[in-house]
Amino acid sequence: MKKYDALYIFVGVAKNDVLEANLEKALAEVTRLGGNVIEKVELGKRQFSRPMKKRDGGVYVKVRIELDPSKVEELVNRYALVEEVFRVQILAVDERREAMIAQERQERADYQARKDAAAAAALAAKIEG
Repeated sequence: MKKYDALYIFVGVAKNDVLEANLEKALAEVTRLGGNVIEKVELGKRQFSRPMKKRDGGVYVKVRIELDPSKVEELVNRYALVEEVFRVQILAVDERREAMIAQERQERADYQARKDAAAAAALAAKIEG
């Protein structure tokens, strides 16, 4: 199983409950192929830079999935048959890059914590002295 980031575009979605129903239908294809959905992030409604298939915009949803690499092409082909999914793009996640980003975030958080502690200590010393 490998991790992938999938970007879905849904058009003609007026209400949030309709979006959830369409998204669940799309993600059912992932589970049908033996994959897992790790996380979902709704990116909101956005305009297209140019009209596509007489549509001006859509709702974007980013989903992280786990799937067998041999099943990715089959998944994309199934989405061609699902009317609710206007477009989908699936990209493999680079685990080394993800680990480096997480490490950099942790280092920045540690640095900020040390900086805040030093500022608090200096303020306490100034108040006492």
